Amino acid sequence: MTPAQLSTTIVDGLSALVEQGALTLPDGVPAEVTVERPRQKGHGDYATNVALQLAKKAGTNPRALGELLAARLREADGIGGVEVAGPGFLNISVEAGAQGRVAADVVAAGPAYGRTETLAGQRVNVEFISANPTGPLHLGHTRWAVLGDAIGRVLAAAGAEVTREFYINDRGVQMNYFADSIVAAALGEPTPENGYAGAYIQDLAKAVEAASPGIFDLPADERRAVVRARGYEIQLREQQAQLERFRTTFDVWFSELSLHESGSVPETLARLKELGHVYEEGGALWMRTTDFGDDKDRVLIKSDGELTYFASDTAYYLDKRARGFDRCIYLLGADHHGYVGRLRAMAACVGDDPDQTLEILIGQMVKILRDGAELKLSKRAGTLVTLGELADEIGVDALRYSLARYPADSPLVLDVAEITRQSNENPVFTVQYAHARVASLLRNAGDLGVEPASHPDLLSHEKEGELLRALAEFPRVVASAAELREPHRVARYLEALAGTYHRFYDSCRVLPMGEEETTDLHRARLLLVHATRTVLANGLDLLGVSAPERM
Repeated sequence: MTPAQLSTTIVDGLSALVEQGALTLPDGVPAEVTVERPRQKGHGDYATNVALQLAKKAGTNPRALGELLAARLREADGIGGVEVAGPGFLNISVEAGAQGRVAADVVAAGPAYGRTETLAGQRVNVEFISANPTGPLHLGHTRWAVLGDAIGRVLAAAGAEVTREFYINDRGVQMNYFADSIVAAALGEPTPENGYAGAYIQDLAKAVEAASPGIFDLPADERRAVVRARGYEIQLREQQAQLERFRTTFDVWFSELSLHESGSVPETLARLKELGHVYEEGGALWMRTTDFGDDKDRVLIKSDGELTYFASDTAYYLDKRARGFDRCIYLLGADHHGYVGRLRAMAACVGDDPDQTLEILIGQMVKILRDGAELKLSKRAGTLVTLGELADEIGVDALRYSLARYPADSPLVLDVAEITRQSNENPVFTVQYAHARVASLLRNAGDLGVEPASHPDLLSHEKEGELLRALAEFPRVVASAAELREPHRVARYLEALAGTYHRFYDSCRVLPMGEEETTDLHRARLLLVHATRTVLANGLDLLGVSAPERM
């Protein structure tokens, strides 16, 4: 019996009490009830505080409501016992057979186990990695490449319709600096002021020449535009290849320049004028964002007639809303903390409720240490540490898992030696090794001709119960990770599950020894092992990490 199934049983019990007139709930019976695993042994398999939550509305005290509900639940199928503790907590024990059926349910669901409909009907846009197409992706992009992708995965697992979006900053003077840098490299000239240096610019110059022979012989007034377009195309393709190798995929690559070429920005300015939230001052056009909590009004058009990035940001947000997204999630770096107020005010200026349509997650910086020294980067100086280089040195799995297992808002320092060490002190090794160990056991079972089978009543050992309850928790963990935008909850769950599995394996023999006869208990335990493998693989997949068969 999973927490979700037990929640349904409790809701049904409350509904029956209301129908019988034994309980009055003016606001109606809740659609679901929170069910958790007790922190202390001896307090049953699950616990709920529903009696404390509903007692006041029901016009009674929590303990009395708890006793009333407990009596009802003791009659329900699959419930072994219910104890009312303290002021009204319900500690619930599940019958071995009901708990044991979890293993068969997990195996039957396979890759779908853990998925819920918690966020069904929601259309969510997750924008992460907003980058210039002027160089390789680097360490500064790496954390969002992992977390943004993992957030998208858990949202989809919770039933939301998710679009992952990359915003290409392909408008602005940096694109001219980029083109001029490529030309200088091709002609053997010094890097221009504000230009880009580094080996990658030399490589780009060669790639541009190979793609368009003679391009650097064009007249200077023609050359910049052509080189800019060709260099942009090649560099963007390189960014896409880096991310694909890193297992981070995007549904949409959105060009900032397209907003201006399509007329979206002028249309946005016209709409803001109609809504009365813009004014002219000092020759510039301003948005009155202070009306909605911003610390100052924001310029849309400068006095020289140049559009600001904020004008693009506003048009981009409206474009997302026009595409039908109910909620727009932005993942921004620590240096963008000031954007929270202005983006919320912007959403309000265009007539939206930012509490409903906008969500901004701020991530903290990541430091990578090698031999005790921090790896430094500087795109313009050409000494950057790229995402590709990090993946080569650390490994995609180790890097993704290490970045995914911490909340986005926590500063992070990772040591290359520690996150690549093959030991139980390394969390990614611990979880992947558990999966490999399970896969090995299943292969051995196949060699012996032992097939898993469902005999739920036989899984009555304490360690079997602990493992079954841990497996039953997985859908709740995924739903929680999605609702809170915290995929690290999945990582921490997997680490705990790996420990629970090892304790089960040490206490419960799964396969027969020597000439020992294969029993239904062996088959039942093998099914439990199969279920553990399923959950480990599903959880790692939500983090974009592989589940190895051998290690």
